[in-house]
Amino acid sequence: MTTRQTQTPSAQPAAGAEGTDAMSLALAVARIQELEIRSALAEDLVEQLNQQMFRMQRQLDALQRQLIELRDQVPAEGVAFRSLRDELPPHY
Repeated sequence: MTTRQTQTPSAQPAAGAEGTDAMSLALAVARIQELEIRSALAEDLVEQLNQQMFRMQRQLDALQRQLIELRDQVPAEGVAFRSLRDELPPHY
């Protein structure tokens, strides 16, 4: 009887595969860095927009208070009709 030996594939990658893995790792690291940069820029933009919204809300609140004050100054019965002749300058 003859014994037949079978060869099993090696667990180690071929010589060219190691270079490909290093390149894939470098691309992955570069992609992660790009995403981190974009994320940081997006966070800054969101913060700026939040601050702008806060300022706009304060301005809107102030304008609403002014509108209420102006409404309170107008008489309840409305503005009385005034003739333009009543507003002529004194030299006429």
